[in-house]
Amino acid sequence: MGRPAVRPAKLKNGFYIEIKAQGSSAILIRRDTREQMLIAAEDYARTKVVTIKGEMCNDKWIAD
Repeated sequence: MGRPAVRPAKLKNGFYIEIKAQGSSAILIRRDTREQMLIAAEDYARTKVVTIKGEMCNDKWIAD
């Protein structure tokens, strides 16, 4: 066992949604386009809590 990572992981460029099930931690899901992200958010929203995070470009969140 090594020591834990100090630096946060870098995220790839793309559109992100956060998905959380009742009583568990959240995960981030990346899609290449906004349309794909919205379709995925709609699908997951049937059974889970979905938060749209937005677009990540070069380790920075892009404000719309």
